[in-house]
Amino acid sequence: MKIGVDARKILRNATGLGNYGRTLVCNMSELIADNDRLLLFSPDEGKPALKAISIPQKGELVVPTNSSIPLYKRWWQLKGMVKDFRKHEVNVFHGLNAELPKGISKVVPAILTVHDLIFLRHPEWYKPIDRWLYTRRFYNAINEATHIIAISECTKRDIIEYGKVPEEKISVIYQSCSTRFAAPVDVSLKHKVREKYHLTNDFILFVGTIEERKNALEIVEALPYLEGIDAVIVGRRTPYADRIEAKAMELGVAGRVHLLSGIDDETLHALYHSAAVFGYPSRYEGFGIPIIEAMEAGLPVVAATGSCLEEAGGKGSLYVSPDDPKAFAEAIKRMLPGGDRREQAICEGLEYVKKFDGKKVAQQVIDIYNRYGK
Repeated sequence: MKIGVDARKILRNATGLGNYGRTLVCNMSELIADNDRLLLFSPDEGKPALKAISIPQKGELVVPTNSSIPLYKRWWQLKGMVKDFRKHEVNVFHGLNAELPKGISKVVPAILTVHDLIFLRHPEWYKPIDRWLYTRRFYNAINEATHIIAISECTKRDIIEYGKVPEEKISVIYQSCSTRFAAPVDVSLKHKVREKYHLTNDFILFVGTIEERKNALEIVEALPYLEGIDAVIVGRRTPYADRIEAKAMELGVAGRVHLLSGIDDETLHALYHSAAVFGYPSRYEGFGIPIIEAMEAGLPVVAATGSCLEEAGGKGSLYVSPDDPKAFAEAIKRMLPGGDRREQAICEGLEYVKKFDGKKVAQQVIDIYNRYGK
């Protein structure tokens, strides 16, 4: 079997959708038969550093001949690559990023992964042009798709509601998560990171883009109820970060709030293993990979109700309203050292994350290919 996959994000995005694609492709390469091949279709060769780690042993990169022309690359991504499916005798194609080229359904079975429909569920968090583009892309893709993979039951419900897609056309296959944060961290590195960022107290860790939807403000609003606890908020800044800093000043907790952007993987690893609790009060997610990473590192988790975070965190984690800082603080207290739920949450979390094992997830996806591939 020749399996085509959309590799644009794999070769360009160091986080998020890029990680999803790289992890899946590398795990599938270890599981498919020796004579099977993974064809990574991309409008260009991407970033050299990502290309070096993205092409697995049974993989091959496919780029258009005119990959240096921007308009041609986009046309190829939207439609032109379909002719290359015939050329390379592709048996099944997987759109990893909720996008499929027009006309693919006439040529080859198409599998589509949909991560979330937040732009439809909460359009107020998006610019009008972005909403329009994402919406157009979604409806084109579901019309072309032979079968759809939703990364959570929450996303599946949204696909059925907004796309009017029959339930039998959708399979829920959770995202896998890299196990790199499960490895222990040297004490000297943890001490170095604490010293660099002036972290003298126990702290709540948050990892994700610092934007309104992620709702890190609730962590700051909980700090007045948590004596001697800091908040370390890690992620790309948006204007929402200014609101967080202003609220911290207003509440008199500015010295206990640390906003960190652009940190390297080694530092993030150390933070996961230095924190007391992982807090994730996001209002809406398609899945919630940072929760999995935290549990891999042995952190208890407090997250928000209202989307799919209970699926990511399991029964061992605690969940509260994204609009109740006091309740969030009370849940944090139960997860701090000496708290009544801490040890149970850590043990159950370490067991729960086994269901997101990369090879288990990859095998489920391969089963879909075998069902529909021709």
